[in-house]
Amino acid sequence: MLDLLEAKYHWGQPVRCTENLLNDGSHPERAADALLVTRDSVGEVVNVGHHMDSNTPVYLVEFSKGLVVGCLEAELTPVDMRTGEQ
Repeated sequence: MLDLLEAKYHWGQPVRCTENLLNDGSHPERAADALLVTRDSVGEVVNVGHHMDSNTPVYLVEFSKGLVVGCLEAELTPVDMRTGEQ
């Protein structure tokens, strides 16, 4: 059995997006490759999952206007909501 990598972020944690996120097809109401979230946007982790084949944590992050996007750890950085800083 594979030891799962521990998730770096947790449910309810504020995070900042480190790069522009484009639609990979998971948002059928938006065009393919459409910009979903811009770099430096702040959101909140609403669920944490795990991609078994790559042993990678996957985060569902809710950004403004209820937009929920699946993100990898490399696409996120933590935010201190008291200061807004990383």
